[in-house]
Order: sequence, then C-alpha cells, then structure tokens
Amino acid sequence: MKSADIKTMTIDQIDDEVLKLKKEQFNLRFQRATGQLENTARVREVRRDIARLKTFAQQKRAGAARS
Repeated sequence: MKSADIKTMTIDQIDDEVLKLKKEQFNLRFQRATGQLENTARVREVRRDIARLKTFAQQKRAGAARS
C-alpha cells in the first residue's frame, strides 16, 4: 500500500483497512503454522502496512484535534 493512497483516505476508511489487514495477518499466521504459507514475504508486508495505516490515522486524528 502506497502512502499517497493512504493520504486520500478518511479515518473510517483507514480503520476498515486496518481491520481487513488484521484478518489477513491472522490467516497468514495460521497458514505459516500449518506449513501452507507460500509467500512468506506477505507476512512482513501486511505487518508494515498495518503500522503505516495506524501512523497515518494517528496523524489525522491529531490534526483534527488541533483544528
């Protein structure tokens, strides 16, 4: 997920995307535990996307609070 895409999203959209990625992360953990995970790099991508989304959400919330 690109930062430019996240900047255009609302806080609600970001929260929905975080939920979606958390579900994917959960499924990836199960696949890894059962030995069915083919794309191991996806685990890292999802974790970083979640962190990126949470960072932007926090920044937007802080900016809205100041206004």
